[in-house]
Amino acid sequence: MLHNLRDKIRNRKARVGVIGLGYVGLPLAMSFAKKGFVVTGIDVDQTKIERLKKGQSYILDVRSEVLKEALRKKLFHATVDFKVLTSLDAIIICVPTPLSKTKEPDISYVIDASKKVAKHLKKGQLVVLESTTYPGTTEEVVLPILKRSGLKPDKDFFLAFSPERVDPGNKEFDTVSICKVVGGIGKNSSEAVNALYGSVMNKITQVSSAKTAEMVKLLENTFRIVNIGLINEIAMMSNKLGVDIWEVIEAAKTKPFGFMPFYPGPGIGGHCIPIDPLYLSWESRRHGFEAKMIELASAINKSMPIYVVKRVAHLLSQKKTLLKKASILVLGVTYKRDIDDLRESPAIDVMTLLLEKGCRVAYSDPFISSVNFGKRVLRSQRLTPTLLKKYDCVMVLTDHHFFDYEMVIKHSDLIYDTRNALRKFRPRPNLFFL
Repeated sequence: MLHNLRDKIRNRKARVGVIGLGYVGLPLAMSFAKKGFVVTGIDVDQTKIERLKKGQSYILDVRSEVLKEALRKKLFHATVDFKVLTSLDAIIICVPTPLSKTKEPDISYVIDASKKVAKHLKKGQLVVLESTTYPGTTEEVVLPILKRSGLKPDKDFFLAFSPERVDPGNKEFDTVSICKVVGGIGKNSSEAVNALYGSVMNKITQVSSAKTAEMVKLLENTFRIVNIGLINEIAMMSNKLGVDIWEVIEAAKTKPFGFMPFYPGPGIGGHCIPIDPLYLSWESRRHGFEAKMIELASAINKSMPIYVVKRVAHLLSQKKTLLKKASILVLGVTYKRDIDDLRESPAIDVMTLLLEKGCRVAYSDPFISSVNFGKRVLRSQRLTPTLLKKYDCVMVLTDHHFFDYEMVIKHSDLIYDTRNALRKFRPRPNLFFL
């Protein structure tokens, strides 16, 4: 079985399927198609499938021209029909893994996808889970479901975990250029997944097990949440001490060893950093261990939107303006610059707090046309001098490169920059930083 699969992969005869065509799945599907593999994309969202069939990409990292080329060459097709699983040689699961309202892992999408795979599983297939989850999911959840097929794992079929490492909007590192970590449930599974990704990715790192590969992903994002939490706390401390945190970071990062720069902000966003470490924290509690660093860092980062609103209230009070009567223009609502992703965006948390305080709030963001705040819908405003002059305070919450910051500094009465986007204009009497 393994020999046949490896031959198919080597000869580009292996048919690859990707379940879940979001920020991870669609770029991954295109990466395989570019290398000459016939790829089937599967998603439950009919609207997405129809757009893909027309060659219309909804992911910034996948250009529509690339999608159309794959369709033209018949290297990619999209469907909602899971029956196609029987015709595939490799199946990669890239479905969401959110947190529940009680901050516990919600792997319902993984379970549902696994059940669909099990229903159509055949001998010689490789199944790979890429969805971020807690250590043990592949072997303790996915494997038992697939075994219901009656096929023997690591012999009749192969199972592995390979953590996604997507960084939306990153022009330097894309799906193919980022080193791919892989880990199988056994020797044959490890060899199979290594062969699959080795045919597409620039570099592969094979670890000893699927559980180890799951832990790798959580370590990466736990490292980030802890360091971001630390720098956010230092930023709040620096404000009390009258020290410019941005200047401190710039000086500290001149040290060639022992320091890595992290930057403060109005909070953390995206699917990975706010969520993944809590998967690890939850799994730790199940084994009687309290992940204090993770919980503390998460709490600090979660408090940043409240801190930002308090700072704005203080700055407005110095101009004899009450927060509840203030008009505020927000620049940027996505969780990071130059992308169209609102997932867990701290800007939304800040705006929600401002609206609850009674502020008149508007925003400008070239990537997001509208934002729904319950019964209230705000629409993006075109950034002009006239617009800037209408507001008591302009807040930079996401530092898109598309904003004309010189116009912002010239026509705004008060600016609170949480991203250091206007650093080249300092010092200015109307400009304040996080």
